[in-house]
Amino acid sequence: MAQIVKPEGSTKKKTIVGRGASSKGRACGRGHDGQNSRSGGGVRLGFEGGQMPLYRRVARRGFSNAPFKVTYQAIGLVDLENVYEEGEVVNDASLREKGLLKGKESLAKILSNGEITKKLTVEGVKLSKSASEKITAAGGQVK
Repeated sequence: MAQIVKPEGSTKKKTIVGRGASSKGRACGRGHDGQNSRSGGGVRLGFEGGQMPLYRRVARRGFSNAPFKVTYQAIGLVDLENVYEEGEVVNDASLREKGLLKGKESLAKILSNGEITKKLTVEGVKLSKSASEKITAAGGQVK
């Protein structure tokens, strides 16, 4: 029975850089001398050889309101119809409990996509005008 033999030169030993001259040859794949050839050598992130770095050349201007941004997650009446039972209260805590509202920072806004037949009480949640009308038409309450 014949043995399968791998072709010569198909595998090479992994080069381990910076482990002395024995690992690959004199410079071990790091070039000849210089800052990057030394152990611990190299420059910090953003360093441009002493030239004023880009992050210091570009002016910091203006003001951003991004830290104060309030994000709302859209929740349709279809979702409320599928998840809630007749007579339940819809609020921030119950939406999180049922898995409709995710994330610590986000708030909910109920939109009118779909129909609702169950009587639900909505408290402390933002609604669109048409969603509010559909909930009250179904016999629910908006507080």
